[in-house]
Amino acid sequence: MALATCAVLVPFLAAALGLLAGRRSPGGPAVVAVTGATGCAVLAVLVASGAGAGPAEAWVPFTPTGGIPIVLGARVDALSATVGVMVGVVALAVQVYSAGLMRGRPRYASFSALISLFTAAMLTVVFSADLLIVYVGWEVMGVCSYLLIGHHWEDRPTTAAALKAFLMTRVGDVGLLFGIVVLGLAAGSFRITAVLDAVPGMSPGPVLAGTLLITLGVVAKSGQFPLHSWLPDAMAGPAPVSALIHAATMVAAGVVLVVRLYPAFLAAPVTLAVLGVLAAITMLGAALAALGAEDLKRVLAYSTVSQLGLMFGALAAGGATAALTHLLAHAAFKALLFLAAGAVAVAVGGSQLSRMGGLRRGMPVTFATATVGFAALAALPPTSGFVSKDGVVDVMWHGRGPVATILLGSALLTTAVTGAYVTRAWLRTFAGPVREPGVREVPALLTGPLVALAVPALGLGVYWVTTGALRVDRAVALTCTGFALAGVVAGYLGWRRAPAWSAPRVLATAFGTDDLYERTLVPVVQRLATRVVRADDGVGAAVRGTGNAARRLGGALRLTQTGNPQFYVTGVLAGVLLIAVGVAMLG
Repeated sequence: MALATCAVLVPFLAAALGLLAGRRSPGGPAVVAVTGATGCAVLAVLVASGAGAGPAEAWVPFTPTGGIPIVLGARVDALSATVGVMVGVVALAVQVYSAGLMRGRPRYASFSALISLFTAAMLTVVFSADLLIVYVGWEVMGVCSYLLIGHHWEDRPTTAAALKAFLMTRVGDVGLLFGIVVLGLAAGSFRITAVLDAVPGMSPGPVLAGTLLITLGVVAKSGQFPLHSWLPDAMAGPAPVSALIHAATMVAAGVVLVVRLYPAFLAAPVTLAVLGVLAAITMLGAALAALGAEDLKRVLAYSTVSQLGLMFGALAAGGATAALTHLLAHAAFKALLFLAAGAVAVAVGGSQLSRMGGLRRGMPVTFATATVGFAALAALPPTSGFVSKDGVVDVMWHGRGPVATILLGSALLTTAVTGAYVTRAWLRTFAGPVREPGVREVPALLTGPLVALAVPALGLGVYWVTTGALRVDRAVALTCTGFALAGVVAGYLGWRRAPAWSAPRVLATAFGTDDLYERTLVPVVQRLATRVVRADDGVGAAVRGTGNAARRLGGALRLTQTGNPQFYVTGVLAGVLLIAVGVAMLG
């Protein structure tokens, strides 16, 4: 337990030190940030190495509340230990990459400190033993994401993207809070183990209501339909932010929370059905949107939305292990791809695909590592994505009911579309004629994390296949590979026919989701906000009126305080006379 607590505290202390004294420390903010991330990763590995003895939990009361107590504590099991290593390793890679990309730039000290705080918040979600403390970490991640996405606050679109992410995820966070309260009140405790132990004895109503409300928070945080449109816009932030949000924190927190509370979700099949339908829509819709994106980072952003849809689809079909496995694989290859996209953007001066082409010659390390990442995203053997995605499809393949059938069809189509957009993005970036002459490889501080992340992106798949740690039916593996290769061939043929192919507007605008929200939800919210402002003005006027009336009454009463004893005696005698006359008349 002490190691898990330290794994949370070390990046938190690094964040505080980076903000207070990062610029004045020897070596600058980079030393503080990288040292903190290294300590966090080492501690996470140590926690994982000791997790084989079985689940362990320790907690102490946090503060008396007059009702259900809140506790501070940590829980270490296979889930938290595995995800903790994932977060620590990716955070370390991101901090090293940031040191090479942003050292010397304005606000780097606050940037690196916020990444450390982001890491600490995610680890709070992973290791906490109490749902309310999980919610605290969840909210801190939301604030950090807002500040990091809007790092270049002088750019208006960047500020708008940060505000959009903050507001859309807040919608889900309200649902999450109410869901936690419903389950906690029904269980008589907010401790996760106590809640799960109480689920079998709960009536169906609280379980269904609690899990549905938690699903709202998960859908918003993980960028699932219909609260998904903030995630592609979040690409306005620097590349390290995109890698952290899309690979190891924030969006991954939704999957982790559902897996943590999975017994409660299994007790609410309606919730799993809702989650499955949303996942089926999300995975295919986001893949098609990626096919139409003209910005490399937006391609990767939509792919994140799609891959998370696959994970939630596995959860809806009863495959928590498959979802977690794909989460781990996705963290490795998606962090790799976002950092590679950042390296490419540095080399060519932007992330638009129209500015890229022929980069394999000038950027051989980025090309080789990005190729591994793209192959894993396309689920090509023997990469990690190949094995983990087959595991997800295997769960749907053997699932029962209409939701499992819908998920299977959507997953197979998504696999083909993924192969197509991955091939298109890879070819437009690294093949064809050189569009930016004189491009050279980025410095070692940027390529080093790419090489480090390429190892698990490829090596996990090789390990899983050779050791038999993950077993998938041969028919499932062949079917998935066939769909993936069909998509790759289609993407290649499309590129050969029209290298700069422009997608139809319906794909380029991601099916017009934002336009739909602008025409429907935004006017309603604006009218509601106007009425709230008017009501608030009315309350303010009433308060001001009360104050003015009290002031006037006080002024009138002050007239009686003359300081003249004769006046006071006369007043008393007049009062006595009035009382006497009143008594005489009433008598």
